[in-house]
Amino acid sequence: MERTWTSVVSARGVSKEFANGLRALSDITLNVLEGEFLSVLGPSGCGKTTLLRLIAGLAAPTGGILERPDARNETGFVFQEPTLLPWTTALANVALPLKLAGVGRKERLRRAGEALAGVGLVGFERSYPRELSGGMKMRVSIARALVTRPRLLLMDEPFAALDEISRHKLNIDLLALWQRERFTAVFVTHSVFESVFLSQRIAIMSARPGRVWTELAIPVAYPRDEAFRTSAQYAGLCRQASQRLFEAMAVKAEAA
Repeated sequence: MERTWTSVVSARGVSKEFANGLRALSDITLNVLEGEFLSVLGPSGCGKTTLLRLIAGLAAPTGGILERPDARNETGFVFQEPTLLPWTTALANVALPLKLAGVGRKERLRRAGEALAGVGLVGFERSYPRELSGGMKMRVSIARALVTRPRLLLMDEPFAALDEISRHKLNIDLLALWQRERFTAVFVTHSVFESVFLSQRIAIMSARPGRVWTELAIPVAYPRDEAFRTSAQYAGLCRQASQRLFEAMAVKAEAA
């Protein structure tokens, strides 16, 4: 039987203007489908983070219609920085959302331990953030976002500050986690290479005020590995994404 795709997020003509008059987003139209991995690609300052915050419910649009999961525990958010509590352990950091939700101690620690195991951090439950590498701290942050078993995971350039080797490894591990858990992922990045490697579809944004100028499908089966990253197909898709990104940026330049 053919699968019927449903939208987890639907944005129709969404705009966002701040109190100081800055228009960050204009006429955003975007559907995010159940279970897909979507990247949002665009230049710095185009409103990618603002769009993610609107989807998360951390801010409200000033125009248009935005439909998104209503329940707080249906959405997980991974920020650019791990934002871990420095005075407590990795296990306690991951368990924090469950504690705030009133989940009992035994159950929340069990689920936090499972979440840490899911991101490859067995044996580091009692470690403090100062004892972890940058990549390990980001894994803890991802585990914390997933511990509530959200329907939608939003990620705001989570690997941008990491070295290339760590970033490549986390890309592969994130895809394995997504395939296993089957959450819907929206991943913000300004890296063409990362967006092509991770995604089923890329939404490419123009410069501020940002809008989704075009989309690019990545018709490559999963799992993806280093063999794909060094393939001619990957190089060709990166060229396509780069060209469309340059065209999106030129639209703003011509309108200026």
